[in-house]
Amino acid sequence: MALDNSVFPGSRRVVLPASLKEAAAQEIRRQVFAGVLRPGVRIDQDAVAERLGISKLPVREALIALEVEGIIEVVPRRGAFVARLSREDVRDQYWMLGVISGLAAERAAARMSPASLEALDEIAARMETEVSSERLDVLNFEFHRVINRASRSRRLVSELKVLGSAIPHGFYESHAQWSAAAHADHREIIDAVRAGAGDVARKLTEDHFLRGGNRAVALLEERGFWDDAAG
Repeated sequence: MALDNSVFPGSRRVVLPASLKEAAAQEIRRQVFAGVLRPGVRIDQDAVAERLGISKLPVREALIALEVEGIIEVVPRRGAFVARLSREDVRDQYWMLGVISGLAAERAAARMSPASLEALDEIAARMETEVSSERLDVLNFEFHRVINRASRSRRLVSELKVLGSAIPHGFYESHAQWSAAAHADHREIIDAVRAGAGDVARKLTEDHFLRGGNRAVALLEERGFWDDAAG
């Protein structure tokens, strides 16, 4: 199956990260969560490699990593297939990300510097006027990274990097209500962090990701990702 990146508005050009393995993993995640690669479909490693202009070795390494994430199932002597993810599987991914992100936000409320708060305000303002889906995705990543780093917890940042890697880039931007809801969430989180209200920042952040998981499920349903028997 040839890979079609056009299902992600504003992201037709694939930008390779530093790791070729991560580039391949990122591309496969996008295709899975866009509903292009459906559950049970065999991954065409040659097509992925050709799409990215890389060899098959990093693609194979990416598939191993994606199997650990639960997105891919590798069957000996048969190949790699898209796992049969349930709605609960998708929500759980965002729930786990939200719980740890919420803890980071709680820590950040007590530790964030004035300069970092100013950076958050600037990012939020730019997101509210940005029209490019690709740029919104980058700014959203930067917003949460500022908070995560302000927690000053290497362990939390490390776990968030792993969990966040399983979220496909450019996914929410295709949802009609994503931008307005995200902007409102971000402003509330900033206000809580600025006030030093760690418990509030934590709850707002957890809810932000839970709503994200629900939107992810709704979007996959619209794209026919599950049949009627899927969970």
